Amino acid sequence: MNGPSDIATKSPATRSSLERHAFRLAVATASWNSIEAVVAIASGAVAGSIGLIGFGLDACVEFLSAAVIIWQFTGRRSEEREERALRLIAGSFFALAAYVAVQSVADLVTADSPRSSPVGMAIAALSLVVMPLLARAKRSVGRAMASASVLADSRQTSLCTYLSAILLVGLMLNAWLGWWWADPISGLLIAALAAKEGREAWKGDHCSDCSIAVPASRSADCFAAVDQQGLTSHE
Repeated sequence: MNGPSDIATKSPATRSSLERHAFRLAVATASWNSIEAVVAIASGAVAGSIGLIGFGLDACVEFLSAAVIIWQFTGRRSEEREERALRLIAGSFFALAAYVAVQSVADLVTADSPRSSPVGMAIAALSLVVMPLLARAKRSVGRAMASASVLADSRQTSLCTYLSAILLVGLMLNAWLGWWWADPISGLLIAALAAKEGREAWKGDHCSDCSIAVPASRSADCFAAVDQQGLTSHE
């Protein structure tokens, strides 16, 4: 574990290493979510499940979020670039929440009963394994970098974990007990969580998770603050 002075001395190399790590995690996330989105949306369309379709759309949003992080680290870091990344991530949350909420309410009103989906349950179960690992790694790197956008992306990956659990329960209740309403209810829960994360990303609240205290509007200056104050933990 490095001390503050050691980190300050090696800050250029540390920054470069952290950025490469964040980039690789974003690429891994984008790769997984491209598969997850195709499988979930296709199986959701076949089963008539808004929960599955919403989960697949969240995977699309997660892909966009990862793409934003990739874009962010392919150019010079700046406050404007960081804030733009946060706005894009927040906007993707809001779009997802709006669509899934409207469709879930419509399904509840019309009592539209989805069919069971073994494929959907399988992709949700796999996501429960993959996404927590990615979220934990992103959160560690985001705190070390004091990057609000990377932390927002880690929260979005964590959200996917919660959504996987919600979706899996809803699909199982529908398949095993015939509780058709569990699917649109899971959709509403997905929409509520997405809206909450969208608000936090828009305000830049994720920078409060950084290992140093930096105002959200100054998140792009976090590297300089790390040099001055030191970082308590990074290998």
